Amino acid sequence: MTQDRAGDVVPFRTAVRAWFLISLQTFGGPAGQIAVMQRTLVEEKRWLGQQRFLHALNFCMLLPGPEAQQLAIYTGWLLNGLRGGLVAGTLFVLPGMVALLVLSALYVAFGDTTVLSGLFLGLGAAVVAIVVQAVLRVSRRALTRPALVLLAAAAFVALTLLAVPFPLVVSLAGVAGWVIGRYRPAPPPRPPAAVDDGPPPLVGDDHLHSDPPSLRRMSAVLGVGLLAWSVPLVAVGVVLGWDSIFVDQGLFFSGAALVTFGGAYAVLAYVAQQAVSVYGWLLPGEMVTGLALAETTPGPLIMVVQFVAFVGAYRDPGGLDPWVAAVVAALLTTWVTFVPCFLFVLLGAPYVERLRSNRSLSAALTGITAAVVGVIANLALYFTLHTLFAATDRRTWGLLGLEVPVWGSLQLPALAVAVLAGLLVFAARWSTLRTLGACALAGVALQLVLAAAG
Repeated sequence: MTQDRAGDVVPFRTAVRAWFLISLQTFGGPAGQIAVMQRTLVEEKRWLGQQRFLHALNFCMLLPGPEAQQLAIYTGWLLNGLRGGLVAGTLFVLPGMVALLVLSALYVAFGDTTVLSGLFLGLGAAVVAIVVQAVLRVSRRALTRPALVLLAAAAFVALTLLAVPFPLVVSLAGVAGWVIGRYRPAPPPRPPAAVDDGPPPLVGDDHLHSDPPSLRRMSAVLGVGLLAWSVPLVAVGVVLGWDSIFVDQGLFFSGAALVTFGGAYAVLAYVAQQAVSVYGWLLPGEMVTGLALAETTPGPLIMVVQFVAFVGAYRDPGGLDPWVAAVVAALLTTWVTFVPCFLFVLLGAPYVERLRSNRSLSAALTGITAAVVGVIANLALYFTLHTLFAATDRRTWGLLGLEVPVWGSLQLPALAVAVLAGLLVFAARWSTLRTLGACALAGVALQLVLAAAG
């Protein structure tokens, strides 16, 4: 196969069909999503070689944002140029966006019914076990040295006891990682074993799409990307007012998209803190519900921000109809969250080799990844408190502060489902989707029993 005049390594319609089918299978978090692309692009279609696929993945893991979607953008760009990257990245998030929009509407409209209350109770309790599992998984991969363990612990203490803002924690972790890498570099890795390159690709590396790096190209991509990000936000501000909830959400989630190193779990503690405590867009327990709903839909987990925006705007619609406000907020938030992903990939792709060989950058990102363990641990604590207890209390000791449960508000049904989720995840080793389904059924059954007994 060779590149045609339009820059297509494979026929564009064929690629679009493949990306659409991939988008319907993107359950199970980034690991499952990357596995789907690996199977389709490398093993079945043979459009990319194994090493070229891993090379693209390594680049995307350096970037803030959902690495699986960015991998789709990057490989789409390799195969079909600019339009390939745009289509692949858009289709990757489209099914999840539509599904979560429907689930958010169902939650707002019918969330207080017995069946749906049980459903959300079960999903929320299951999320506690799933986030704890994420802490353990990330820690095994990231905390390879004692210095990184201390960095993770420091991040947890900074967020939990000192209430240090999340962006500052990420920034300081990057500096600490750079210092550790400079003065105490990691030992050289052992020579890797022979890597199975998989089936030979139909497309050679020299035929994949490429753009020579240039100031002109960088300026064009940056200009168009910033314009695409800002125009909807400016339009909303002009039409609905600069002090509206839509502008607040657009600016907040734009900033959150720039600091999502380490996956969605890393930034969700920050989103939950700001959305609940600062802006008041939703209640603490509802953040857990939103995450549970996002876990059940295809696409990146960071799509949970759409649920936050939907619920917040529905309750504070300004001069709009609540349903119109909710949809506008959800679509705007999705837009400002994912446009930076396209910008980062298309801007950085020509420089990927330089980025991968930059030791200082790699050291800084190692520090950020270590801090992510502490960040996710903070998220696990937050979700556990607000899922298992109806009330919490804030205790302070000088500069230190800690949110503690009110033990008399322990919710036994949630505790029972959380224990079940823990057994399914850690003992039975069930998948995330299977665990969520079982816990949802258990939550509904408990609510029906309690309703009948009451």
